[in-house]
Amino acid sequence: MRGSLYARHFKRGFDVAAALLGLILLSPVLLAVAAAIKILDSGPIFFSQMRAGRGFTPFILFKFRTMRVAGAGPQITSGADARVTPLGRLLRRTKLDELPQLFNVLRGDMSVVGPRPEVPRYVELFKSDYEFILSVKPGITDYAAIKYRDEETVLGSYRDPEQGYITEILPAKIALYRRYIGEIGLATDLKIILATASRVVAGQ
Repeated sequence: MRGSLYARHFKRGFDVAAALLGLILLSPVLLAVAAAIKILDSGPIFFSQMRAGRGFTPFILFKFRTMRVAGAGPQITSGADARVTPLGRLLRRTKLDELPQLFNVLRGDMSVVGPRPEVPRYVELFKSDYEFILSVKPGITDYAAIKYRDEETVLGSYRDPEQGYITEILPAKIALYRRYIGEIGLATDLKIILATASRVVAGQ
């Protein structure tokens, strides 16, 4: 792994401790969300999707399901996407749908902080960039996740949301992924976690 002594030897221990603490503290929220999905929406509680992991190794990412079961369509979500359920909109706005990724962290697929995992299709479009980015594990949050917290709204302003994502948003996110990798350290991770938490609490 690139970066500091922390990145090479202690980041995994930090990830496990943080994920376990998060699952313990947030277990009432996890259970409440799971029950709400089942009661209000029926169908599966979780959504799973293939993502590219460290070294281009694919893994299955978990989220709380926010779309209708028969919700086939683009691999990005923008604006008032009709596939998203009413409860799903709340979960996406509050980022509660991302909480199951704490299990991905425990499994070793992801870090708490790191470049957001991307679907293989988009990774292939920027493969040379991702050869560098995927030298580390993808994460639940990072600089790009904070800056583009309202990504779906931004994408909704494009005539062709997927093209806008490929030509403008993803390249900007890639630059932020590179920034994070250059700054990996305990202080950086704590700063990003606190910034993410404050944005979620403030509803921004």
